[in-house]
This record gives sequence, C-alpha cells and structure tokens, in this order.
Amino acid sequence: MAESKIRFLTNLLGIYSPSGCEEEISEFLITEMKELGFSVKKDSIGNVIGEIGQGDLTIMLCGHMDTVPGRLPIKNQEGIIYGRGAVDAKAPLAALVVAAWLLKNKAPFRLIVAGVVEEEGESLGIKHLIDKNLTADYTIFGEPSGVGSINIAYKGSLHLKLKIRTQPGHSSAPWLHHNAVEDAFAIYQQINEMSLEHKNEKSWFYSLTSSLTQIEGGSEFSTIPSRCTMHINMRIPPSMSLSMVINKIEHIIRKYEDTRQITVNMDVIDSCPPYEADKNSILVRAIAYGIRQVTKKQAVLVRRTGSGDMNLFGSARKTPIITYGPGDSHLDHTSNEQISIKDYIDSIQILYSGLMKLPEMHDRIRTRKNS
Repeated sequence: MAESKIRFLTNLLGIYSPSGCEEEISEFLITEMKELGFSVKKDSIGNVIGEIGQGDLTIMLCGHMDTVPGRLPIKNQEGIIYGRGAVDAKAPLAALVVAAWLLKNKAPFRLIVAGVVEEEGESLGIKHLIDKNLTADYTIFGEPSGVGSINIAYKGSLHLKLKIRTQPGHSSAPWLHHNAVEDAFAIYQQINEMSLEHKNEKSWFYSLTSSLTQIEGGSEFSTIPSRCTMHINMRIPPSMSLSMVINKIEHIIRKYEDTRQITVNMDVIDSCPPYEADKNSILVRAIAYGIRQVTKKQAVLVRRTGSGDMNLFGSARKTPIITYGPGDSHLDHTSNEQISIKDYIDSIQILYSGLMKLPEMHDRIRTRKNS
C-alpha cells in the first residue's frame, strides 16, 4: 500500500506543471482518480473535480496542480523525495486524493476532491469554483502546514502598481525639475511609514507590512527621469480590510500630488483578503484528533504571513475551513523542495482518522443545538 502512495506522488512530481501549463498533470489526475473509483470531470478552465462517497454532509478537499517555474530533478534518497512541487503543493494534493480514496464506502459523507489551476498565479482556479457556486459543509485546502500543524489563518495580499509622471529636464539642472524615481521612493517611504504605524510588536502576523518588489525608471543618462513604475506588495492582517489599506495609500498619494507637480496613477493588479478561521471549529478539532491519533502529540495551530486559496474561499463561503498538508513551508519555491515519505504517509492517515471522526462531532453539535 505504501509503495502505491509513493508512486502516485512521484508520478505527480514527474509532470512539470508551472502555472498555466497544467494540461498534462490534469489528464494524469483524471485517469488516476477514475481508476480509484472517483466520478471525475474537468471544468472550462482546467480544474479537475472528483467526487466519491455519499451522505448528507459534503466535504471538499482542494489542492493545486501548478507549481512555480523551474524544473528540479526528482530523487528518492533515504526516506526523502526531492522535486519541484514536493512541498508546494503536490504532496498535500496527493495526500488529499489518497485519503479520500481510503474513505470510500467507509464514511457517511460526500467528498469533493478538487485539483485547481494557477494558484501560484492569480488563483484563477479557486475563483472559478467560487463563481460557479461550488460549496461544501467543510473544506480542507492542501498546503504544507507540517504534519503536526493546522493552518488556521493567512494574511491578505495587495499587489499595487504605481506610475509616477513628471516633466522631463536636463540632469545639469536637477533643482529645476522633479525626478520621478526620487518621487517614487519618497511615496514608498510614506507607505512604509504608514505600515509601521500598524505594526503589532508581538506578532508579524497581526502587522501590516509593505515590500517594494520592483522599480523601473529613467531613460537617457543626461535626462532627469520623468517616468517611474514601481510594484508594491502589502500583506494585510485580519484586523484590516483590503479597502481600508487601499484608501490609506490613496490618501498618501493624493496628499503627495498636492505638494508636487507630478501625476501618480495606482492600479490594483491583484488582491486577496485576509482570513482567520475559527480555531474551535469542528473541522479544526477533527483534524487535531487525527494528529493526536497518529503522532501522539497535540496539534499546533499556525497563522501564516503568506496567503492562499483558503483566503478567497473562506471569505466567500463562511463555512469551516482549514489548510493542512505535509511539508515545511520554508522550502516553498526553493531549489531544495523535499518531502519526508514518513510525513506524507502520516498526513494521509491523519486526514483519514480526522475525517472519520468529523461526522460524529458534527452530529453531536447539531443534537445540542436542537435540544
């Protein structure tokens, strides 16, 4: 049994699938899931949707098929599998698929297993499922939380593009003209200072942070730059909303424009709201039960400073959601992606044990509410 689980993961890793190139891996996943007894379809943008089991409860297990670009050699050495996606996030996806198959005909609920596209891009796959009103009573997203940990929260993210325009001038007389590159830095400095006003001294997770990720400006050596474009990434804690942060930045820009003869245009390239799940939800308790059963240790609840598809789906659906899967998230997107075979196998058993326990917990709470 362990060999087939390892082979399934290794085959997933063997298919190169950067965002936008998920066709081959989706066809492989469809074939494998059909052989395991799933009813499977591919939607109009390439998401793979499998169903198995039946019952009044619906549980969705969702992972992404894409990775960041960059091929890595696949190696299986001393209980460790190396390869692009070993951590982010083909091992979690494989664990979800295998756990769902093990639950077939054993648990009284319907399972939806989704392999979505372009999570590493603009989350087009999960956005499409939201638009199509796919829903479930409980949802688990497959990402590397660590075998003994449950991700219950992610920060939100804003990708901003600012274009600064000034009048050109000769570099021999810099006092006569505004420099678009210098103005861009000045604006970013004010945005960063605003972020520091929302710093939580005890937790980076609950702090607003900003990063200047790209800047481009200037043309001729003897000409003062009249154009500059910069990209800024804001990471937003659950205590703040996307609109709140956007409004604060727009206020900084308008105030700066009023004091300078320049033009600043801001575009929101992409956004993802912050999300924090209820740490006492039935779903958290069920997977924590599975962790105790398998590892003999208490589950660790984690809040991540990154963001994921859970943010979007959780904000849209308002139902119990967590993120869980094997792997060390510090290895995401690195050239050293690797997964412990033991952690991968243990995570499957944890999902199985936790989800087997979930209906009992669900019925107990429903009985209390009705009594």
